Amino acid sequence: MIRGPAHAMRRYAFRACLALGVAMATIAGAEEPDLESLREAIEQSRQRVGAYERETRGLFAAIEAVDQAIAALRVEVERADAAAREAASALARAERASRDLGARLETTRAALSRRAVALYKEGMLGPVKLVFAEGTLRDRVARVQALQLLADHDALLLERFREEEAALMASRRVAAEAAVARDESAAQLASRTAELEHERAAKRTLLARVREDRARERELLNELEAAARALERTLAQARETPAPAGPALPGLAGFAGRLEPPVSGRLLRGFGRVLDAEYRTATYRKGIDLAVSVGEPVYAVAPGEVRFSGWLGGYGRMVILDHGDGYFTVSGHLDRSLVEVGQRVSAGEPVGEAGETGSLSGPRLYFEIRRGAEALDPGRWLVTTPSG
Repeated sequence: MIRGPAHAMRRYAFRACLALGVAMATIAGAEEPDLESLREAIEQSRQRVGAYERETRGLFAAIEAVDQAIAALRVEVERADAAAREAASALARAERASRDLGARLETTRAALSRRAVALYKEGMLGPVKLVFAEGTLRDRVARVQALQLLADHDALLLERFREEEAALMASRRVAAEAAVARDESAAQLASRTAELEHERAAKRTLLARVREDRARERELLNELEAAARALERTLAQARETPAPAGPALPGLAGFAGRLEPPVSGRLLRGFGRVLDAEYRTATYRKGIDLAVSVGEPVYAVAPGEVRFSGWLGGYGRMVILDHGDGYFTVSGHLDRSLVEVGQRVSAGEPVGEAGETGSLSGPRLYFEIRRGAEALDPGRWLVTTPSG
């Protein structure tokens, strides 16, 4: 068989079909465990919200369940969005390939038509007459060779037509499968986005009911105090954890007023005794709240080692860094943690992405600086004290 450009295009179309099938199988196989975890997170969110509505207690547990479902759904939305964009690109590539192959096929079809017309005009005896026309033996041999070349050309043209036709059919199958994948990905994206908005609405509803119910507000104050105690215990465990082998961390002594802020946002709530006008609660705050955009990086203010990275009721997703010499920093309400326990980070290295997990008032970063059990005013340690 003669193997020309059309054969290469047919092989391309076959590989495209195979790649699409493998990709879809891979996605289908990888999705199942994630979807099972997602269903569990959403179900737990529903149960905890329902328990809170019935019993008027456990607001932070309900919010944490909702936030965890939101976090899982956001990952799924990102995956679905990426899959939808890739499916759309695959469809565009397949359609371009089909158009190119179609144009090639039409060119070959036109050439075949011209040869068919020429053969019809010559008639069945045309080649015989040409061979035995007057002339020398050399002339006859030359005419035979010319006819052989013409026959070879016609055979190649016909083979090319068949190969290009097969390649076009394969390419159209790829395009059809890509269109189905695009539609399925778009549907999944719409479904996940709707579920995400449902969870966000559930959180807004919870917080709205707290504002409208004095009994819920009193319970909230109790939960805020319990959350603060849980953070104290977590920090105490971090202080008691033996320092790992390796270079000693320098601590923060001498860096007062010289630390770069973890984010650049303005001050929302300050250090010390704070009266919360929204929830009508008075608390002593051992850290500050800084304005953020969801997803923006949260940076380490100094070299340190991760002592805690996870969820803590009332503070959402949190990272605690040990800077040495008894100094710690706390970053709460993160949308995502980018570090693991035991990992060492440098000053200015991202440790997470800002968010609103565990927050009662929207996106923000909760930030503390500790020396032992003592909470230090971050405003006295940061280079630029964010203004309210």
